[in-house]
Amino acid sequence: MASSEDAPGRLELSNIEEIGPATEKRLKEAGFRSIRDLLVRGPVDVAEATGMEMDESVEICNKARVMLEELGVIDKSFVTATSLYSRRRDRISTGSKSFDDLLGGGLETKAVTEVYGEFGTGKTQLCHTLCVMVQQSRLAGGLDAKALYIDTENTFRPERIVSIAEARGFDPRKSLENVIVAKAYNSAHQELIIEEAGAVIEDNSIRLIVVDSAVAHYRAEFLGRATLSERQQRLNKFMHILVRIAETYEVAVVLTNQIQASPDAYFGDTVRPTGGNVVAHTSTYRIHLKRSGKNRIARMVDSPYHAEREILFTLTDRGISDVNEGR
Repeated sequence: MASSEDAPGRLELSNIEEIGPATEKRLKEAGFRSIRDLLVRGPVDVAEATGMEMDESVEICNKARVMLEELGVIDKSFVTATSLYSRRRDRISTGSKSFDDLLGGGLETKAVTEVYGEFGTGKTQLCHTLCVMVQQSRLAGGLDAKALYIDTENTFRPERIVSIAEARGFDPRKSLENVIVAKAYNSAHQELIIEEAGAVIEDNSIRLIVVDSAVAHYRAEFLGRATLSERQQRLNKFMHILVRIAETYEVAVVLTNQIQASPDAYFGDTVRPTGGNVVAHTSTYRIHLKRSGKNRIARMVDSPYHAEREILFTLTDRGISDVNEGR
């Protein structure tokens, strides 16, 4: 698939006939820097942010989609299953062969992978390990790229990036430099960060986005049944922007999630991830992490094609590791 690098300047807003100098200025002031941003945010956001009429916004966003299809940035509206099957998706190693095998070769780009579990099961450790691994060469399981880490619970630790890099024989200074951290202080700030992520992705060659965790702010701010509808609407919008970013910018998105008790469950898991159907339906893959003594279990809960199965991994100085690697 072609990328924007193959067609420099083709993603400029001014390349859409309906966007004149005045409209382009309005769009840029509202945070839309490229044609990709129009597709990611959608016509409703464009209209609300710029004050333009909805019909005009829909037309501009449709033109943006057509241009991205022609450039090969996104799939055409109608394609054969054969072409989709033969299209290669990049993958990022988790640092563990067994974990990679569970994911079919590693964390998939153009997809949203949700990882949930109770505290101490390795969710944040996985995120830190992926931030180091994405920087490595393709032969070493990476994509020669950078990571964007959206921290909502003050869980990012640069010291952990250093220790994982050193344990794996990578340059710790370079590993730190290649992780862009955005600290979200509330749900509105979290939404603003993801809306402005397009420019950061393009300017820094980012191929991995981490959201740790995705639902925490919404869960803390919207309390009680009276606010449930608004919470789910806001969360739904956030998740769909993540999905479109993953597809449009060809990045891998991994988000962590908290769990809550499921009192109506008599068999199987007695806990479930927060966020309800909104998160469940928008995540491409869902993985449940659990403790198993000193080790951890990762279970593929939901996937378009993976079998539902479990693997064993452990946490070491190297981050996510295979059990037989030891400490």
